[in-house]
Amino acid sequence: MRVTKGARIVAGTALLALAVAACGGGASDNGGTAAGGETPVRMEVGEPQKMLYPQDTTETEGAEVLAAVFSPLVRYDENKQPVEEAAESITTTDSKVWTIKLKSNYTWHDGAPVKAEDYARAWNFAALQDNAMSSSYFFGRVDGYADVHPGEGKTPTAKEMKGLKVVDDTTLEVTLTAPFSQFKTMLGYTAFYPLPASAIGADGKLSPAYGEKPIGQGLFKVDKPYKKGTDQTIELSVYDKFTGKKPAGWTKLQFKIYTSSETAWNDLQAENLDIHDSLPATAISTAKQVLGDRYFDEPDASIGYIGVPLKYNKEFENVDVRKAISMAIDRKTIADTVFSGTRSPADDFINPAIPGYRQGACAACTYNPAEAKKLYESANGPKTMELGYNADGGHKEWIEAVANNLRANLGIEVTPKPFEKFQGILDALDAKEYKGLFRMGWSIDYPAAENYLTPIFGTGAIGTGSNYGGYSNKEFDDLVAKGDQATDAAEGLKFYQQASDILIKELPYIPVYFYRSNFGHSTKVKNVKLNLLNQINWADVEKA
Repeated sequence: MRVTKGARIVAGTALLALAVAACGGGASDNGGTAAGGETPVRMEVGEPQKMLYPQDTTETEGAEVLAAVFSPLVRYDENKQPVEEAAESITTTDSKVWTIKLKSNYTWHDGAPVKAEDYARAWNFAALQDNAMSSSYFFGRVDGYADVHPGEGKTPTAKEMKGLKVVDDTTLEVTLTAPFSQFKTMLGYTAFYPLPASAIGADGKLSPAYGEKPIGQGLFKVDKPYKKGTDQTIELSVYDKFTGKKPAGWTKLQFKIYTSSETAWNDLQAENLDIHDSLPATAISTAKQVLGDRYFDEPDASIGYIGVPLKYNKEFENVDVRKAISMAIDRKTIADTVFSGTRSPADDFINPAIPGYRQGACAACTYNPAEAKKLYESANGPKTMELGYNADGGHKEWIEAVANNLRANLGIEVTPKPFEKFQGILDALDAKEYKGLFRMGWSIDYPAAENYLTPIFGTGAIGTGSNYGGYSNKEFDDLVAKGDQATDAAEGLKFYQQASDILIKELPYIPVYFYRSNFGHSTKVKNVKLNLLNQINWADVEKA
């Protein structure tokens, strides 16, 4: 999940998460019939923010597509623990030097064997500052990252990280700058996928052709180039040499791109779409009645926020302004009314699904309109503000509810500002062009309390991570580092919670709700399940 589902950024509200909902004009047709006469399984996605490069994808829509094309080094079991997938083993004796042994039966979609050098190539490319990859921050713990990514205004002194060593075709040794017990847990994230040599051109840049038709080593291969901004579908088929579990009875998969979650919902009801994993708020109250046992309401590890451009708009730099805004939001009514009870009020920066959550930790997340107005006026908060959101993710209703809260309780003028696509608001935030409050959602990249902290609020995540507000606090960074280096998980969690306490005190973002996953499918498929990262387990899906 950049929130990311990049911890990526979520586009739709997972029923409304950060990710963008789907649809391109004309998405009401049946998606067509794939080559060979087979009708594909059709799933909605929003338009990916960028081309389909794993190391430059930190949002949910592109990540959903790439998760079908690649197999991660690890997946996560029902206890949220990493289990080897493309890796044969991942071992360490000190949490600083890690040995990754690859399974020898994985091949690229062009038939070539996947080797350790393919991982080293991808990770070094992502880390090198000159390449400006969105996921570069995730390699910040590898020894030598500072040499290839010294920071803004500085020139790299190396092209590759010294902490990556290709031992042989199936062995990669990774040395970190300091022990990090969660390193294996991170390796299920999109940034850690490998890249074949063909992904990088003779000029040392990513190949445009590869971005349109990535060659992976996972269950599905991309059948034809995807022309971003033009194509309304991304066509895939099962890779016949994939050695893992394959779906029974079907081979064609189609991602249908939508700009309206409501349109996708209509298509699902009309059987012109098979899977919709980000139902709009307007559908939730009736989805169970309409879909019956094809509607699902399940626990989710994501968080919905109001983001604050701390570094880029001085009107919000007074913490009392942010606290007042937080106390003016009626989270329970929004959760119960807008989301029909499928959200819960957020009261911590760590989701209850992950160890580290503490009920009621955020006192300023409690609705207190009288105190909010008093605090806001004494802090001389701005009289007008914008509240930006991506219109394609089904966020209009809850953003307008927040705007109404702020108008009524703070006595100010609030203007919701819709961006047509998720990509639009992300690009505006990346460019530091948007200075208003903004909707943000975070879907975890890997199941650890640290993933709610470092990629969103760490100083190193400004510019290369998902720290869109530009928040920076040395004490916070130091506490996260202590948690990273703790050899005992319980001890590490205490440091992460102390870091979360700083966020609770300073409110660089304002937590609003904890997600649940609300999704549904057509009568044409069955056994549709979401994994911990809110991605479909395609090998289990069957045609009905």
